Amino acid sequence: MTDWPVLRPKEGWHVLHLFYRAELGQWQTLTSEERLSAKTKLSALVQEVRSLPSTQILTFSMVSPKADIGFMLLTEDLHKANSIEKKLTLCLGADVLTPVFSFYSLTERSEYTTTEKDYAASLTAEKGLPPESFEFAQALAEFRQRMQKYLQDRLYPNMPDWPVFCFYPMTKRRDAAQNWYLLPFEKRKELMLGHGRIGRQYAGRVRQLITGSTGLDDGEWGISLFAHDIFEIKSIVYEMRFDPVSAQYADFGEFYVGLQLPLDDLFQRIQL
Repeated sequence: MTDWPVLRPKEGWHVLHLFYRAELGQWQTLTSEERLSAKTKLSALVQEVRSLPSTQILTFSMVSPKADIGFMLLTEDLHKANSIEKKLTLCLGADVLTPVFSFYSLTERSEYTTTEKDYAASLTAEKGLPPESFEFAQALAEFRQRMQKYLQDRLYPNMPDWPVFCFYPMTKRRDAAQNWYLLPFEKRKELMLGHGRIGRQYAGRVRQLITGSTGLDDGEWGISLFAHDIFEIKSIVYEMRFDPVSAQYADFGEFYVGLQLPLDDLFQRIQL
């Protein structure tokens, strides 16, 4: 790949969700040698991308006629993300993959995360620990360690190889009677903490990555969910819809569901 000055965000990684329809009619016009060369080219590109530092690419066979093949790309450099996206689109031939949906976002920390000040106050108010006590210092040290891992997982995640994948964009409402951005910060934080508690109930069953796209794409956040059982994804989305954050203030885009497969299996699945 051509070397350009790295366009690295202040924190976090660039994330591209790319979904395509495979034009089988166009594919059938290629000779068997051309088809093999095209698949070899895409496989080589994916291997090259996976060898790059601070870069991950996931490959999906999509489950509905909305799309046939999907990629999720995470990387530190915007030039790299842009270059890879262009190559992916053309890899199988100029007219074989038709883009049907894309979403650009950044991994980000949540502004509603419990702060060290908040946690310290709760140790005194809820657990009765004096700030000068050993137990207080130990609890605060453990909190710092947990938060360090939490921020690492949010900003620089190691994406799972779990087979079931779901992606959807989401935006907070700005209606006259339901404007998220007119709520006081403390109220928004209170609502988001309750929203997060629902998600934590699915720990070990659903992996979530929430990425920010305000000013970058049409939605404000991208939600990526991974599971071993599609029932768990259906359940978490359904349960969260009753939470006030979703019920009163969230608008959802289209949902895209896929199965994470190696490229050779993916080629067979979509009959390339």
